[in-house]
Amino acid sequence: MKLTRRAFLDSAAVVAAFASVLPGAWAQTYPVRPVRIISGFPPGGINDTYARLIGAWLSENLGQQFIVENRSGAGGTLAAEAVTKSAPDGYTLLLTTSADAWNAMLYDKLNFNIVDDFTPVATIVRGPGVLVVHPSVPVKTVPELIAYASANPGKVTVASAGIGSAPHMYWELFKNVTGIDMVHVPYRGGGPAVTDLLGGQVQVYFGTFPSTIQSIRADKLRALAVTSAKRAAVLPDVPAIAEFLPGYEASIYVGIAAPRSTPPDIVEKLNKTINLAFADAMITQRIADLGDTPLSLSSSEFAKLVVEETKKWGKVIVAENIKAE
Repeated sequence: MKLTRRAFLDSAAVVAAFASVLPGAWAQTYPVRPVRIISGFPPGGINDTYARLIGAWLSENLGQQFIVENRSGAGGTLAAEAVTKSAPDGYTLLLTTSADAWNAMLYDKLNFNIVDDFTPVATIVRGPGVLVVHPSVPVKTVPELIAYASANPGKVTVASAGIGSAPHMYWELFKNVTGIDMVHVPYRGGGPAVTDLLGGQVQVYFGTFPSTIQSIRADKLRALAVTSAKRAAVLPDVPAIAEFLPGYEASIYVGIAAPRSTPPDIVEKLNKTINLAFADAMITQRIADLGDTPLSLSSSEFAKLVVEETKKWGKVIVAENIKAE
């Protein structure tokens, strides 16, 4: 059938009118089908825990299933790259962490840029670490550990959950600030690192709270300090490293990001819904039990945090010449 000029113009007018209201309509109806949250870490870990916690909250409050999909490998870069290749429609999201910020400097070649190729949606938590030693190590404070490591060069071992993991980066910052060195022993994950630490095969570890808190309470590990700027509520009697080394602060953020060009109205809807979770006692108690702190930021504030973390850890990576394996 031949389309007349008049009919074409009428059709174009309808399309234009539809397009003018489309962004708002997207936000009003979103989501109309299940949403995927891609996590770059294995099931059962702390990042997977937060992905499922916030996914369940979004499912309950937005009326569609938010399904967590684990794509572990290469420090989370496989998951991040997959999300950048997804349609920017709000139906594929990334469980993003500080690892995405320091990966920008840790890996020589990435097919994406964490600052340019993502829209930060909302933060979930800020999580510090805790500096622990095996009870056989004859130190009880951070200054004593520094003195002991300095007096025993090449003899004190520090474990990590792998090159580029949070425990590794916390140690590298400590090394950068103090100038001391210990023998770095990277493991394939936090579980094996803690197992060998408990067995005395390694001596020092900058662990996460969930992986160490029970062993600390059972006196199987000795906590010297927390890596946050101030003491942590879950271990109130344990000092912060900053009390001995002013300015030291090491913690990770966990949040949700979307592909670049995701409609702002959808980003705002997700941000508001996630931030509402922090008024729920069950959510905040679960976060507290894990030793972390709820972090409520706007999308723009989150974007600023990503830039700051990229710069901060980039300096450490360059100074200590750290390379991903």
